[in-house]
Amino acid sequence: MPEIERVLQLQDGVIARHQAIEAGLTEVEVARLLRRRAWVAVHRGVYVNHTGSLTWRQSAWAAVLACWPAALDGWSAIRAHEGPGRQRPGNSDVIEVMVAHGRHPTPRAGVRVRQSRRFDDQVLWNLSPPRMHYDDTVLDLADRARRELDAIAVLADACGGRRTTAARLRSRMDLIPRLHRRRWLEQVLEDVAQGTCSVLEHRYLTHVERAHGLPRGDRQDPAPAAARRGLRDVVYRGPGWTQVVELDGRLNHDSTAARDRDLERDLDAALEREHSIRVGHGQVFERACWTGLKLVELLMMRGWRGRFQLCADCPPGLRARVEGVA
Repeated sequence: MPEIERVLQLQDGVIARHQAIEAGLTEVEVARLLRRRAWVAVHRGVYVNHTGSLTWRQSAWAAVLACWPAALDGWSAIRAHEGPGRQRPGNSDVIEVMVAHGRHPTPRAGVRVRQSRRFDDQVLWNLSPPRMHYDDTVLDLADRARRELDAIAVLADACGGRRTTAARLRSRMDLIPRLHRRRWLEQVLEDVAQGTCSVLEHRYLTHVERAHGLPRGDRQDPAPAAARRGLRDVVYRGPGWTQVVELDGRLNHDSTAARDRDLERDLDAALEREHSIRVGHGQVFERACWTGLKLVELLMMRGWRGRFQLCADCPPGLRARVEGVA
């Protein structure tokens, strides 16, 4: 039947019993298709039109139809928006779905259900499968993250992947009445808007640069070398001097080709008479205070006239060194 084929094509070969009946099939005809293995049950009342393994999209459609009306939620919504891409946190075998507040669908294997009071406002019904609005999903995941670093990663990755912007997320926040970390999320988005495109960059900004009195650097600064286009992570400038700080994150610097590009950028910086250094996760997450002190000393060598500031987390050995110099 043409209508049945249209639904199957739209839903990646997955169909619900009620859809089949509405399209003109009888209960007897549905039972015959199942008996002949033309259709196979995925959940009670939800079928797929083959006997092989399900694709992720078919599993997603089956979960949504099993809890209908429902839409993909959380990391399942992110995967549907972004595609398979790199691995996301959590169990990829579990499909997360969202339903309206007060509904309690029958529990299904491999399906996690969450209720939402803003269900009708958050769902994009025109997408296949239906899913939560991308910006709402990002904000919700950031707000529910167990650790602040995980929340920063959600926001930075979404903006760094150019699927949204800090300004759009900030505007969308005004439509969400309940956010546990509202003020903190606003502050992080302000930093993302200024150019912090990763957890490493945000940590460097807050725990190295700001915490220890470094001058405000220019972020995502275009490289001047005409032969090598690119953006430098942080650039400090003063009369007659420039200091480049490249933040060497594992996600973007873990291949031979990426390492080669990094070395080429350092060489280009030297040709432009710029000084360039690389700072990694250990220096930012484990030794932020010592890194701040060393950078202050480096900038003072270049000609900067500022001074190092102690923060609440500075270890005793560092405090003794700074206070001894003072």
